[in-house]
Amino acid sequence: MSEAEPPELREDLLDDLDSDPALAAAVLEIESHIADAGWDQPARLYALVETARLVEHEPRLAAAMGLDSSAARGSLTPVEQDELPLDQPLEDVLTSIAWPDGVAGCAAVVERLVLPPGADSEIPDDREGATAYAAEHPDRQEVRMVAGVTRAGATYCALRLRAHDDDQSVVGGSELVPALLELLRATFDDSDEQTDQADEDGRTR
Repeated sequence: MSEAEPPELREDLLDDLDSDPALAAAVLEIESHIADAGWDQPARLYALVETARLVEHEPRLAAAMGLDSSAARGSLTPVEQDELPLDQPLEDVLTSIAWPDGVAGCAAVVERLVLPPGADSEIPDDREGATAYAAEHPDRQEVRMVAGVTRAGATYCALRLRAHDDDQSVVGGSELVPALLELLRATFDDSDEQTDQADEDGRTR
């Protein structure tokens, strides 16, 4: 993300007492940035780097992103990773990701179809059948999910429904997408064994 000026964030979404304020702000910044480009977007993955570390170790990148020492205190900067493979679900991609020590957290963005609870028993077991069933269901809802975790274990999510596509309708909370959060947490397991897979600024090779 390259905006010098981060978007204004709703204060009520930052008031979750169980959340890390820096993580919540980073997730909501990503959500706002993605929302500007509309719907039907591919999944995205971000490294979350301590802004102070980025300014110190990658001054050129920090300058290009409009960051300086005054913006560094207590914040996390999202660094978008290379485009994810379109033929692989995000959930599968995450099982092969590991982060270097310089990455404090990560966040993922994905659009999904959500069905009412009563439809669960009718969903086909195979992935293709389930996808087709969801796409054709009359009561489906399209939702964009942004989920983030930190190496220390904090979590935060932001959800936006396509049917209520405005900033005031974004829902935020610590455990809104537990399955995705668990996959993101797992990317930090044994990450010290694979630190050569990414640069210090959090961009995977």
